[in-house]
Amino acid sequence: MTSFDDIVIGGGHNGLVAATVLAKAGRKVLVLEAEDETGGAARKHEFHPGFRVSSVAHVLNRLHPDVVKALELDRLGLTLEGRTMPTIALAPDAGPVVLRGAYGETVDGLSLSDAAGWAELRALLFRQVGVLKPLLARRAPDLEAMSLSEKLALGGVALSLRRLGKEGMRDFLRMLLMNVDDVTGEFVENDALRGLLAFDAVQGSHLGPRSPTSLIGLYFRLAGEIGGAEGGQMLPKGGMGAVIEAMHAAAERRGVTIRAKAPVSRILIEKGRAVGVVLADGEEIRARTVVSAINPRTTFADLVGPRELDTGFLRKILNVRMKGNVARLYLALDGVPSFAGVAADDHAGRLVIAPSSNAVENAFNPAKYGEFSPEPAMEIVLPSLSDPSLAPGGACVLSANVQFAPYALKGGWDKGKPKFLKAIVAQLERCAKGIGKTILASELLTPADIEARFRMPGGHWHHGELQPDQMLMSRPVFGAGGYDTPIDGLYLAGAGSHPGGGVSGVPGMNAARRVLAEK
Repeated sequence: MTSFDDIVIGGGHNGLVAATVLAKAGRKVLVLEAEDETGGAARKHEFHPGFRVSSVAHVLNRLHPDVVKALELDRLGLTLEGRTMPTIALAPDAGPVVLRGAYGETVDGLSLSDAAGWAELRALLFRQVGVLKPLLARRAPDLEAMSLSEKLALGGVALSLRRLGKEGMRDFLRMLLMNVDDVTGEFVENDALRGLLAFDAVQGSHLGPRSPTSLIGLYFRLAGEIGGAEGGQMLPKGGMGAVIEAMHAAAERRGVTIRAKAPVSRILIEKGRAVGVVLADGEEIRARTVVSAINPRTTFADLVGPRELDTGFLRKILNVRMKGNVARLYLALDGVPSFAGVAADDHAGRLVIAPSSNAVENAFNPAKYGEFSPEPAMEIVLPSLSDPSLAPGGACVLSANVQFAPYALKGGWDKGKPKFLKAIVAQLERCAKGIGKTILASELLTPADIEARFRMPGGHWHHGELQPDQMLMSRPVFGAGGYDTPIDGLYLAGAGSHPGGGVSGVPGMNAARRVLAEK
């Protein structure tokens, strides 16, 4: 019988990070990936002959510098230096607003009053994010048995909060649970800018910009950094696939065994402790610890099973909110589209269609009733402009996150998908006239498709809503909020754990550190 120190379930980026950190400590580690290659939702996908795209994660804005350092990714060909991508807020009836540098250090397209208001709002948001950011980089504090390091970390957060000053503390506490629409309305009037901020706050969630607590999503977005640029984003050389390739190489370099096409059917539990796994073909593999880098619901409900869990705990796991609301669109185009008012070089940036905060709210409203948005909001990148190998010569790839697309569409997605695709193309036409005539092929993934292809319950890329009751020590639920679980020897390391989704590597890194600290 094969035996390892650690088995990591799931070869997505968090699984690879966890495995590498464990292997660096001298442990014998096995990664089990159900699909035929690692990478999860960040792996490359050829959706039409010669046209390739990142499956779900198509922009890098959260990869933590500690992960880059721990895995030595820069030595493995991953290049994160260079200019961050601009963000272009498209407005069909007005000129675009362009944010450059670290999330709008400089902005084109604003009036003098809005430019001043944006500078004030941006500075305020980053001051507040500075208070929260340390909490997102380490294990969530265990309020029942807090270690000295956790106490010191919380003390540091309290000190940062105090340094805001009396008025700054009041602003922070007032704004923390506000909706993003109300906050942006206090500082700026420009519809395109407010639409962009609303979109970034609710992307990937089941919220509209007027939903209470929606500002938290913008905090989470701004807490990310890349190449030292706070709130910045980029496409690394080689695209998102280059990130996975470097992580895969880092794991193998440290001696990690990686097995693809090896789906786990059950976690072995003996006397309340995880001691290994059983694969779908019946093979049994033993280990001292099991680290699950997949969805917590799948981990507990399917792989552990109700017999080994407290009924109340399992009920909480089954009720974690994870309503996927984002569709993924891939288009193969016979040429580079021209978005109105956008400079040629800026077409390689991040293009957002969210004409106003009201437009984003109106796009969300149908999703509450199981209907798709007739005028969807979307985030668009043209990755082949940065990496020509992704498309044949002269052609272009368009990749988009489209909101809002409910997981369970009224009437079903079989009938609804062609209608939704038509609505998306019509929305694109408003900003890039003639784009529809250049489409050679398309693929549209609904949340239900994302669930089936990437084994994400609900098609939710964060593996659970990022809301106050599902964050920090209550992510995914109390009792499993610090990467360890009610089952001894079983740890969580995926996006459903603190601090959440995005290609950051933090859940994987911190889970591995927790395993090592427990031994």
